[in-house]
Amino acid sequence: ELCEPELPEREQDEAMEKNGGGHKLRVCVATCNRADYSKLAPIMFGIKAEPQFFELDVVVLGSHLIDDYGNTYRMIEQDDFDIHTRLHTIVRGEDEAAMVESVGLALVKLPDVLNRLKPDIMIVHGDRFDALALATSAALMNIRILHIEGGEVSGTIDDSIRHAITKLAHYHVCCTRSAEQHLIAMCEDHDRILLAGCPSYDKLLSAKNKDYMSIIRVWLAGEDVKARDYIVALQHPVTTDIKHSIKMFELTLDALISFNKRTLVLFPNVDAGDKEMVRVMRKKGIEHHPNFRAVKHVPFEQFIQLVAHAGCMIGNSSCGVREVGAFGTPVINLGTRQTGRETGENVLHVRDADTQDKILHALQLQFGKQYPCSKIYGDGNAVPRILKFLKSINLEEPLQKKFCFPPVKDNISQDIDHILETQSALAVDLGGTNLRVAIVSMKGEIVKKYTQLNPKTYEDRLELILKMCVEAASEAVNVNCRILGVGISTGGRVNPREGVVLHSTKLIQEWSCVDLRTPVSDALHLPVWVDNDGNCAALAERKFGHGRGVENFVTLITGTGIGGGIVHQHELIHGSSFCAAELGHIIVSLDGPECLCGSQGCIEAYASGIALQREAKKLHDADLLLVEGMSMKEEEPVSAAHLIQAARLGNTRAGAILHT
Repeated sequence: ELCEPELPEREQDEAMEKNGGGHKLRVCVATCNRADYSKLAPIMFGIKAEPQFFELDVVVLGSHLIDDYGNTYRMIEQDDFDIHTRLHTIVRGEDEAAMVESVGLALVKLPDVLNRLKPDIMIVHGDRFDALALATSAALMNIRILHIEGGEVSGTIDDSIRHAITKLAHYHVCCTRSAEQHLIAMCEDHDRILLAGCPSYDKLLSAKNKDYMSIIRVWLAGEDVKARDYIVALQHPVTTDIKHSIKMFELTLDALISFNKRTLVLFPNVDAGDKEMVRVMRKKGIEHHPNFRAVKHVPFEQFIQLVAHAGCMIGNSSCGVREVGAFGTPVINLGTRQTGRETGENVLHVRDADTQDKILHALQLQFGKQYPCSKIYGDGNAVPRILKFLKSINLEEPLQKKFCFPPVKDNISQDIDHILETQSALAVDLGGTNLRVAIVSMKGEIVKKYTQLNPKTYEDRLELILKMCVEAASEAVNVNCRILGVGISTGGRVNPREGVVLHSTKLIQEWSCVDLRTPVSDALHLPVWVDNDGNCAALAERKFGHGRGVENFVTLITGTGIGGGIVHQHELIHGSSFCAAELGHIIVSLDGPECLCGSQGCIEAYASGIALQREAKKLHDADLLLVEGMSMKEEEPVSAAHLIQAARLGNTRAGAILHT
């Protein structure tokens, strides 16, 4: 700054130019409840501090204006913000219909407000039904929308609302790398996504209050209460399963009463089921219990101090899995409301909180612990990034948002022949002994199969693959099949992304650094996938066999060699060097027989088809293979099958080899 005193002025000129030449960006921030205000307030302070760039309009609606929830609009006034509009939008009721009616009421009232304010951009936070009404109104009135905290995953109706707002919003501010990737996967424009971190972390990570004990004593109502010796409870109804969430809240209160620690209980959000939760609190006498203090609202700065020094936080609020991690305070997350959220190690999940004992046990495990601080959701610098992002918005750009769809195949015209044809693939299986090509239907049925011996040289092998594939593709027409693509299963280490065989053992000679995809794709004009035979076996089991619906499993294949495939969390694992499941080349004896990979003592050197054939030959050469009941023709080659037959007929040496 000392070197370039003109920089702020130049930055201001650039921002003004983008905003239509000398025009300040008129920003409307709409806040619906105490939770979203804790995220929006830091941004509002940042906007207010730069009047040369921005004009701020504040709209307050939702539960902020309800007495039962603390009339929390007052804290906005205490922060010295001018509230331009107050909209009473909550329709009181106890079911889902009241939420729908509240959205409808907001949609009726908002157009007049937006016509009057004429903002350049509206900032909307999160995933509440009120926010959906705000985003819908702004989108239909051609007002740009900046959505805070899009791309996250929780596990209730909030997910659907959050993602719906994402599709309406023109710009996105997300808190984590995963959320950013989700937004990109949802076809949002990468250039309009800012990974900033959570704005509330700007305040969290700078929150230092030496007088926190006075805050604790005020809210816990007692001089004898100590830091790390009380609990903060905050639980909301789950609108997709209200009955179960009420029961869970009842069990939580019973567990807290039994645990016998001082507890601060906050009232739930305005949602279907909230009144029933309040009735449960009153039925159990929580408001008059000596260990409990029930409150409608705590100012965010004081709430920070309360959770930072608590012995534990319990409930299903996003605050527990997000903000509280900044202090390392233990958290018990109940039920499914936050399923899918990224969490620090301080969070213990009780997803099936169906008994008092289960919740009580979680309290015993978590209470009083101290975990490392987690910064998953922010580093304390979100607001400067957001303000810079706002300044970069060019109001001259077209308002209509564009989606970045991934490339898709061209549609195939729907003529009667196409409808009647069986959609199929060509399967190529290249093993140590045989080369097979088959026409396989989408249901996994083998329509027709061709088998040849695998040639010994690279040139002959590739020539035969192409010849067999072309013949099979031609024959597909005769059996009423339409070939959509080619899958190649081959021995060796394969890079499936490039369709290249990187390396193979001596089992398949001259089979290293081979590009299989290009020549096959060029010959057939079809997409081609290539992978290791063990991985293909695992994919086959996942699609058609014992792996259907199984999250984690290992496939072992035995033939001329030995291979395998690993499926973890329903995904095939390749490994960093594409040999994650080379099970045949695990060394089990340092001085064992030589393996075709060049090592000694691999499993494949003992137990593969080629290893058993080798041992059978040794016994045959020593006249120790044949026993009564066996016969071999003079020119017949010795195989593993002869060793197995000999063992079954009582040959103890053959039996010992099989046992090994």
